[in-house]
Amino acid sequence: MTPAVPVPKSRDALFIVLALVSLYFIWGSTYLGIHQAVQAGGFASFQLNATRFIFSGLLLLGILLIRGEKIPSRIQMRNAAIIGIFLVIGGNGLTTLALKWGAPSGLSATIIATTSLWAGLWSTLWGNRPRRLEWIGMGIGVIGVAVLTLDGNFSRNPAIFIQFAAPMLWALGSILSRHLEMPDGLMASAIEMLAGGIAALPISLALGETWAMPDSNAWWAWLYLVFAGSMIGYNAYIYLLTKVRPAVATSYAYINPLVALGLGAWLIGEKIEARTLIALPIIFVGMGCIAWAQNQKPIPIKEA
Repeated sequence: MTPAVPVPKSRDALFIVLALVSLYFIWGSTYLGIHQAVQAGGFASFQLNATRFIFSGLLLLGILLIRGEKIPSRIQMRNAAIIGIFLVIGGNGLTTLALKWGAPSGLSATIIATTSLWAGLWSTLWGNRPRRLEWIGMGIGVIGVAVLTLDGNFSRNPAIFIQFAAPMLWALGSILSRHLEMPDGLMASAIEMLAGGIAALPISLALGETWAMPDSNAWWAWLYLVFAGSMIGYNAYIYLLTKVRPAVATSYAYINPLVALGLGAWLIGEKIEARTLIALPIIFVGMGCIAWAQNQKPIPIKEA
């Protein structure tokens, strides 16, 4: 019989709450941070990803080694590198590219709200057959996405369509990480960020990006993305993946759009289309159905 996820101890419960809150609000604000970092006078798309995640990965790896953490096995390092490429390049990299090419930050975050939908679909590859409620949720989510594509921003900024691949690849990496032998704790985060950052270098070269020196505003955004988005947010997400169900770990996708839409409208005057306000609750209902159904299922846990 597949064992259920154990009830967290009080200390774990506190860390889980803190991790969720940090994802809800910090990652909700990183869309605006990325937007500011890559706009005029800023970073090229994969220049930002390479420098941000290589620096974050090296910093975290150095801290862990100083603390006496063991170097993972070769298999664990390989698996962490694979997951890092899915998350950093597929998820974050495509989001950065879409924002660089003109996608509004709030709308990008709204598309990310479909992460749970893709997580449910990818889970079927490992024999996790969706329940009827999950299929209903996926159908509702697709309707919400269809409404969202009617937003006028899609015709004005076709780069937004690139954004749709980001939650698909992020969800695949997240689900895959639960089925591979991974390094313990924060060591997984360090290797994933470092591998993803290194993988961004040849992609930047292939895209012909020019690595100009960014202006001061872009550097401030970079610092925020490194220390808040990566060092706090990314590590909080990896921690949650080892402690709670995927539906809970990806629940940030419900809050991030609200934070991103609000900050984008308030600070840089992004227009919120009526169709976005209609599509968002439809997507939330669909993802809520998926989360509810997944919460009823026991899931396997890794042996210590």
